[in-house]
Amino acid sequence: MLFSALLKCLSYSCLMLKRFPEKNVEAGLKKTKILFNHLRTILFILCLESYFQKMSEKNHIELMAPAGSFESLMAAVQSGANSVYFGIEQLNMRATSSYNFTMEDLDKVASICHENNMKAYMTLNTIVYDHDLKLVKKIIDAANASGIDAIIASDQAVIHYARTVGLPVHISTQLNVTNIETVKFYSFFADVMVLSRELSLGQMKTICDGIIEEQIKGPSGELIRIEVFAHGALCMAVSGKCYLSLHTQNSSANRGACLQNCRRKYKVIDIEDGHELEIDNEFIMSPKDLSTISFLDQLIDTGITVLKIEGRARAPEYVYKVVKAYREAIDSVQDGSFSLQKVEGWVSELEKVYNRGFWGGYYLGKELGEWTNKQGSSATEKKIYLGQGIHYFPKAGIAHFKIDSHTLEIGDKILITGPETGVIESEITALMVDDIQAETAVKGEECTFPLDRKIRKSDKLYKIVPA
Repeated sequence: MLFSALLKCLSYSCLMLKRFPEKNVEAGLKKTKILFNHLRTILFILCLESYFQKMSEKNHIELMAPAGSFESLMAAVQSGANSVYFGIEQLNMRATSSYNFTMEDLDKVASICHENNMKAYMTLNTIVYDHDLKLVKKIIDAANASGIDAIIASDQAVIHYARTVGLPVHISTQLNVTNIETVKFYSFFADVMVLSRELSLGQMKTICDGIIEEQIKGPSGELIRIEVFAHGALCMAVSGKCYLSLHTQNSSANRGACLQNCRRKYKVIDIEDGHELEIDNEFIMSPKDLSTISFLDQLIDTGITVLKIEGRARAPEYVYKVVKAYREAIDSVQDGSFSLQKVEGWVSELEKVYNRGFWGGYYLGKELGEWTNKQGSSATEKKIYLGQGIHYFPKAGIAHFKIDSHTLEIGDKILITGPETGVIESEITALMVDDIQAETAVKGEECTFPLDRKIRKSDKLYKIVPA
């Protein structure tokens, strides 16, 4: 574009020179000087346009949210995700630990995403055996027909069949991409690749820079895009390829059926004399959760373009809070307002939902992991189930619920979740029981309270309390 504009301007200038007779050379030169000044201005503007276009492309970070249910899918929509990833049936790495969708859900999932300007990616990233191939093809055909934007895959049979039917492929972290030559190899099949979680920021940057320098492009003709995990659970094994569950209980993690042996307490037994040592303070095979929000500016500076949040097996409020925090953090990095004070606020919000404690993973160059010191969540808040929705009065902005358990009081922080509602967080400022103002609603009672968002019959009401 720049070269073309330059040629046009030069051609016009030469034409103008020819039109001046010799006696008016001075006037011609004067006018030509004006033309060249115009040319310089045009080139400057074009250069700025090109620069800002490249900066815009470079700075566009896709925030990808986990969706293990319709509640989580709607939470991702509400919290600012650019895309979601989800599994269906049994051939994904969360086959037994999350709700998962069915092939009948694909049209609805794609529709919700596209209506909200989001991409929908389906995971099909387990080990695949011959007896799975018929189902693999059926799932891929259904995804393609529903308008799913891509599949996240690791098995070559899956990658090959998806390519033959024209469905874009993203390379899963299960394939352990750790260097530029591996990126070159998979560029024949995919436009997006998830890097191994064991890499450092420096190694990520080397790969991202190499893609630009060597102009490594995928099947679409565009430069390869690099995706990394930004937040969530980490596996003790390299790229999640663990065999503990398979060996101890014949339940393969690589087939989406991990029983999380690593999250348990263990004793060390001396084989020679039988003495037992209980390992205190640390679950030595259970890593803390990855959190990159404190150094997100450095992570983005490596050149990655997709940030993925782990958590398809976690609750919708987890998806909502985590994606919301990272959405704000990404925007802050890009507008120059990223600060320690903001990071402290985001970390405080992240600590409220399920977590095993946080660390920066291997991204900052650590060679050994950081391990949890307790079983289960370290969240600072927990939810208590109260009841289900009955009706919403839109003109009055009033929600109607039946209390099935515990009590609801004025001043309580509440959480409402539902397949269409997603996540609502609010506080009880007024309460009525049987059309009479009340301070408390107890088990068995129906109550109403002000709420500025619609609820539905299927919605669940929770009270949020300190953990």
